Amino acid sequence: QAQLAESGGGSVQAGGSLRLSCVNSGYSYSMHCRGWFRQAPGKEREEVATIDSDGVTRYADSVKGRFTISKDNAGNTLYLQMNNLKPEDSAMYYCAADHKYCEDVNGKLNYWGQGTQVTVSS
Repeated sequence: QAQLAESGGGSVQAGGSLRLSCVNSGYSYSMHCRGWFRQAPGKEREEVATIDSDGVTRYADSVKGRFTISKDNAGNTLYLQMNNLKPEDSAMYYCAADHKYCEDVNGKLNYWGQGTQVTVSS
């Protein structure tokens, strides 16, 4: 059973940066898909970025060129480097993981963290 815990959220001004981390204390070796999602009040959950065990990444158009997803070599920790933040990036950010590859889960990953809040002021 995977247990995911996010950290690194906070409040920043537009143009600032944050780095989110997600530690997986469960079966990280078998997680082929890991990703970051976000949900703002009154909006649907949005896929931000995913990375599979082969290192293939995928980004939402809204964050391309500004956000970078990565993981440590052991696969225990997932990161999201967020640069040039905009007010519309404000949301609760969740990390997620699945035993299947990202292309097979279509955003419906099985394991989720509790989330970390990101607030960007203009």
